[in-house]
Order: sequence, then structure tokens, then C-alpha cells
Amino acid sequence: MIPDFMRLLASPAYDFLRENHHLGDRVMLLGLSGSYGYGTNREGSDVDFRGVALQRPSDILGLTAFEQYADESTDTVVYGFNKFVRLLLDANPNSMEVIGLPRDKYLMLSPLGEELLRNQTIFLSKRVIHSFGGYAEAQLRRLQNAIARDALPQAQREGHILASATRALEDYRRKNRDAAEAEIRLYLDEGRREELEKEIFLDIHASHMGLRDAGGLLETLHNVLRDYDKVGHRNHKKDANHLCKHAMHLVRLLMTATDILEKHEIITCRQEDLPLLMRIRNGGFLESDGTMNREFYEVLEMVQRRFHEAADHTTLPDAPDMDAVGRFVERVNRASIEIF
Repeated sequence: MIPDFMRLLASPAYDFLRENHHLGDRVMLLGLSGSYGYGTNREGSDVDFRGVALQRPSDILGLTAFEQYADESTDTVVYGFNKFVRLLLDANPNSMEVIGLPRDKYLMLSPLGEELLRNQTIFLSKRVIHSFGGYAEAQLRRLQNAIARDALPQAQREGHILASATRALEDYRRKNRDAAEAEIRLYLDEGRREELEKEIFLDIHASHMGLRDAGGLLETLHNVLRDYDKVGHRNHKKDANHLCKHAMHLVRLLMTATDILEKHEIITCRQEDLPLLMRIRNGGFLESDGTMNREFYEVLEMVQRRFHEAADHTTLPDAPDMDAVGRFVERVNRASIEIF
């Protein structure tokens, strides 16, 4: 049964939307997020909202600042307009999905919110290749980790984690000059921990590397282990549920990115693709041993191939049209000052 979202927003649990001085009439738009936004909701799915609010005059002209308001009890996040623009410029997938919803999935939408939706193309660029591709790679890593955890002996599982860590490291080195110049080696050897037959080790030699860059490098590698362990510590039924969820999001992210690259359009709720996405989500490609079957990987290969072809042939610019974005942001912020 689909919740009555407008009635839900009118309940006391959402009073913060009306009472917080950053929100109220300043909300430009508020839309469904998560499974209800994607159209992949099932019985008992959580309700998530994401939105954007105008800056206050003091945020623009004075000494105050508003980045975002998050209410954990209702899983609602409302971004300040200026921060939201920065996220869009970076092609952040979660933020782009907020402005790619069908109109009926917005519960609040002001005239300036309408303008933001109409101007979404000025934020589009080839940056989606790396942002959406990176998110999809993370989902694929979680999927592979879950399967490896259940199906492989420890030494082979460690080898699988090494492959995931190596890919993550290569991606980090491409984006970071200091890391690219450092000598870094990941490899398997006899385990030092009693529970590990084989263990991954790291050799690194770097000169004059920034502390933050070194921290980012180690965090990147730590995240691979964290994702692997996070999946591995669930019970089998829950693990299969999350496995299918990761598989579905992997395919969905690549489809969404392909549309941006080919059509210059953000399609968050993929109505035409829902039968396939829901089949993945509901375990239609899951084997009895908890792994994904051959047909799923054939589907994934097809979706990946189309994504890479779209990336090779897209007519999107390398970076967003900053002149157009600048004019739009200035207009919205001027209007915010005049209205309030």
C-alpha cells in the first residue's frame, strides 16, 4: 500500500519543515527519494525525502551559512541552494536524482523550484561518467564482495578483496597527483593474523605527500574492507536481500548515467526499466547458493557496454556551463533576498 505522502508531511513528525527558519516558505522543492523516488518500492519500504531551500539574506550577504538540514528520524535532508548547486556541478548522483523526478513525485515545488528543474541541463557535463561510474563501481564491488564472502575459501576471498582494492587504488591515483607519484604496492602474502591463511599487505614510499592526501589514500583502501565486512556480517536471508538491492542499484545507476550522456536528461524514476529492475530487486537472478546467475551478468555486460558507448560519443561538454550556472545562481539568490 502506497503511503499518503501529503498527509504524512502534515503530521507532527514533519513539523520541522514548517517551523525551522531555514525551511518553511524557503523550500524550493521537496521530492521523494530512495525506492519511492526510483519507483522500486516494495511493501514496507522506507519513506525518504530530499529537497532544496533558498539561502537566507544573511547567508548571502552576512556572516551566517546554511549547508543542509537533516532530520534523521524521518530520513529527510534539505540542502541549501548554494550547496546543492555545488553538488550538481560535481555531478553528484544523489543530488542529480533530486531534479530528475516526475512532477507527481514532488510534494513541495515553488516557482523558483520549477526554474531549477527547467534549468537542469546547464549542470550536465561529462563529469557524470566518473561520478555515476564511480558509484556503480562501488555497488559492483559490494555485489562481488558479498558473493566472494559466501562462495570462496579464505585465501581466494582475500585475493578478491585485493583485486577490488587495486581498482579503487588505481582510481584514486588517477585523481590525485601525490598518490600518482608515490610508489605503492598491494600484494598477498602469508597471513599474520591467526584467522587469515592469506593476507593483503601494503608497501608505500612517498615523499612530501600531504597529510590529507595520505589520509584519503588510506580511507579509500579502508572503504573496500569496510564494504566487504559490512556485507559479510549479515545473515543469509538479509544478505541475499542486500545482494539483490546492490545489483539493482548498479544497473539503475548505469542506465541513468547513459540517459544523461545520450539524451541530456535525468530520469530518476525509470518507468520503462522497472520490470527488469524489480526482477533484479526481488531475486529473479539469484541462485540457490546466494550468487547472481549468468543471465544477470549478461544483462550487466549489456548495460555497461551501452554506458561506455554513450561516454565515448556524448556531446556533453567536459564541464558545466559556468557562465549560465553563475547567472542562474545570481538570479535565484537575488530573488531570495527580494522575496524575504
